[in-house]
Amino acid sequence: MRQVVMGTRGAVATSQPLATFAGIQMLLAGGNAIDAAIATAIALTVVEPTSNGIGSDAFALVWDGKLHGLNASGRSPRHIPVETLLNAPRMPDLGWKTVTVPGAVSAWRSLSERWGKLPFEKLFEPAIEYAEAGFPVSPETARAWQRAEQIFTPLSGAEYQPFQAVFFPNGRAPRAGEIWSSPNHAKTLRSIAQSQGESFYRGELADAITQFAEQTGGWIDRTDLATHQADWVTPISTNYRGVDVWEIPPNTHGIATLMALNILEGFDLTQFPRDSVESFHLQIEAMKLAFADVDRHVSDPASMIVSAADLLDKTYAAQRRQLICDTALPETSSGLPKGGTVYLAAADQNCMVSFIQSNYAGFGSGILIPGTGIALQNRASGFSTQAGHPNQVAPSKRSYHTIIPGFLSVNDQPIGALGVMGGFMQPQGHLQMVVNLIDYGMNPQTALNAPRWRWFAKNQVLLEQTVRSDIAIALTDRNHQIQLTAEPSAFGRGQMILKSGKVLIAGSEPRADGCAIAF
Repeated sequence: MRQVVMGTRGAVATSQPLATFAGIQMLLAGGNAIDAAIATAIALTVVEPTSNGIGSDAFALVWDGKLHGLNASGRSPRHIPVETLLNAPRMPDLGWKTVTVPGAVSAWRSLSERWGKLPFEKLFEPAIEYAEAGFPVSPETARAWQRAEQIFTPLSGAEYQPFQAVFFPNGRAPRAGEIWSSPNHAKTLRSIAQSQGESFYRGELADAITQFAEQTGGWIDRTDLATHQADWVTPISTNYRGVDVWEIPPNTHGIATLMALNILEGFDLTQFPRDSVESFHLQIEAMKLAFADVDRHVSDPASMIVSAADLLDKTYAAQRRQLICDTALPETSSGLPKGGTVYLAAADQNCMVSFIQSNYAGFGSGILIPGTGIALQNRASGFSTQAGHPNQVAPSKRSYHTIIPGFLSVNDQPIGALGVMGGFMQPQGHLQMVVNLIDYGMNPQTALNAPRWRWFAKNQVLLEQTVRSDIAIALTDRNHQIQLTAEPSAFGRGQMILKSGKVLIAGSEPRADGCAIAF
C-alpha cells in the first residue's frame, strides 16, 4: 500500500508516473503549479488514452489567494438531430451522435494565459516525446485497453476505422510493457502548441475535424468549433464541520457531494468506526438522496429551473435527512419541484490546482480524426431523451457532466485539491474522501487507500472486497443489495495534495498506476 509523500517546493499527483514526471519537469524548469498541471494533462492524453485525449473536456479549480473555477466543457453541435434522438429510449454510447465540441485545449490555453510562467510550447514537450518515441503501457491502462477491445474492435462503420487503426493495431490492444507510440498525436500537439490552440478551433485541425464529420455522417462544423470558449465560473461550496468543500457548479454533478454532506452533517459519524455498517449506511443513504435531486434538476445552467442555491439549502437538507432510517430506502426521488476520466493535482507555495479531463466513457465516441490522433469524447450521451427534462438533448447545449475537481479550504485559506475520477463514482468518491479526512482524521494517502463503496440504483451497492465481511452482511440485513468485487476500476481513481503550513502532503490512488511526487 502506498505511503504519503511530503515536500515544500512543489507536488504533482496523477494516475500515471510518466505524466507526474512531466509536471515535475515543469516545476524544475522554473514553472509554477499551473504549468505543471497543464503539462501533466497534456501528457495524460498520450500515456492514458483509455481515459482522455485531445478531444476531451476539462474543468479546473485554481487557488492563487482565492478560488477560481474554469468550465471548459463543450456544447452539442448546432445541427444535432434532436427530433430523432428524442424518439429514442436513451442516448447512444458511441458514434457521431455522442460527440460534443472538445474543450480541453481551451482549458490548457486559458490556464496558461492567466497564470503560466513558462512558454506554452514548452508544456507540450514531454507529451510530444512520449508520443513520438513511444512509452511502455502501464498495467492498469493495459487492462482498461483490453476491456475496450470487445467494444471497439467489432465496430464496422467507416467512421470507426481510423480509431481502430491507431488504438487497436493488428486488431488488439497493446499489453502491459509493450511500447506504444502515436506520431500523429505528436504532430497535432505541435500544431496546438505553436498556434496557442487556434489550429484546433479555427485552423487546420478544425478543418480536419469538420471534413471527417462531413464524410462520415457527423454534425459538428466550423461554427461549432470557432464559437467554443472556456468559461470562468464561481465555484459552489458548503461548510462541512468547519471546512469549506468546493465544487464546480452545474452542468457538473459535483453539487451532489455538497448536498450529501449537508445531509450527513446532522449525524455524528465519529461515534462509529470508519469501517462500520452505521457509517457506510448513512453515507450511502445521503448520497442516494442527493443523486435523486441531481438526476432530476442538473443540466446546462441556462436550462435549470431549480437553482444550485435551492439544492444546497441546509433547511432542505434537514428535511431530506429525516427520510433516513435504519434500513435502506427502496426508492428515492427529488424533493424539489420539477424543473472515462483523468484527475490530477499540482501545487507550489503560491498556487494549487485541481484539474480533471475526460473523454467520458473510456475511449469516448470511437471517432478519431484521421492523421491527427484526436479521439473525440462522447459527452452527448449524458443528455436525457425525455422531452421537457432540464437536461433534454438540444443544439448548442452543455450536457450533464460527470467530471468534477474538488477543493477544500478553512477561513479563506487553502487546505488543498482532491478528486476521484470515474463517472458517477466521482461525487461518491469525493464524499468518502471528505469524510475520511474530516470525520476520521486520515492523511491524503490513507484516505485514498481505505476501502470504498459505490451506490448504483435503488438499493444496489457495490463494495470493495477489502471491506470486512461483517459489514457486508450487516448492510444486507439493512436491505442494501450488496455485491462484492475485486475490480479496482469500479471505485474510481483519486489524487490529493493538501497543505499544512509550508508542507505539501500528497497521495496517489493505489487502484491506478500513478504516483505522487513532492520535493
